[in-house]
Amino acid sequence: MVLQKTTRLREDKHRGQFQKSNNGSATAYFGYQRIPAQEKSDRVLQHFNSVARYYDFMNTLLSFGIHHLWKRTAIKMLQLAPGDAVLDVCGGTGDLAILAAKKIGDAGQVVVYDINRAMIQAGLHKVIHTPIEKRIRYVQGDAEEISFPDQHFENAMVGFGIRNVTHVEKGFREMYRILKPGGKLMCLEFSKPTAPLFRWLYDVYSFHIMPVIGQIIAGNRKAYTHLPESIRMFSMPDELSQLLKKIGFCQVSYRKLTNGIAVIHLAIK
Repeated sequence: MVLQKTTRLREDKHRGQFQKSNNGSATAYFGYQRIPAQEKSDRVLQHFNSVARYYDFMNTLLSFGIHHLWKRTAIKMLQLAPGDAVLDVCGGTGDLAILAAKKIGDAGQVVVYDINRAMIQAGLHKVIHTPIEKRIRYVQGDAEEISFPDQHFENAMVGFGIRNVTHVEKGFREMYRILKPGGKLMCLEFSKPTAPLFRWLYDVYSFHIMPVIGQIIAGNRKAYTHLPESIRMFSMPDELSQLLKKIGFCQVSYRKLTNGIAVIHLAIK
């Protein structure tokens, strides 16, 4: 098991996520708050540092365990093959990586790639001293400047993390770069429910109940107020599909889960 670190950074623009303020300086959204773009990565680091200890438990509690089903469905749709090399961008505590490692056999490898060391460390116990330990490698690094060469992986995946990247398009372009021709991208991300009544109920739960649970269990109301805000500010499935096509991906498709609360996007390089 290897934990590495990289800190290469660049600047770019992304429509909807990255804008110019009235004085010409670059800004980005952190939840509903518009902040200088250069501050967002630090805000995201602070946010996940504050929730890392409780992250897995709170995910299961707040989603009633459904997130495990979403992740298993996403990995199944990715159709991994024995021996594949997989990059798990914004891999966090490694749930997707663990599922992928079970599919690729001893000849394959999954790299959990995340900027937040606390999140990586929070998930290590799920892998240490297990049969898949040697199949998973950990690298601390920025999703906007992935520290691997071109055409290095058969698969790239990102689960519930791309909306926290300051320049979303740049993150996806990096995934495109490191994929081999014919390589597959899978993005599992939150979205907005499609049915009006269900969306209303979801909003009540997200904005009024989740923050209270976050305060009671994790002692952090602010973090669980930011979560639904970041979801509402993220691109809708059709918009994200168009972005992937613009970058150069083909066979772009998506599947809505649980009335659109989560969406699995698939694309081919």
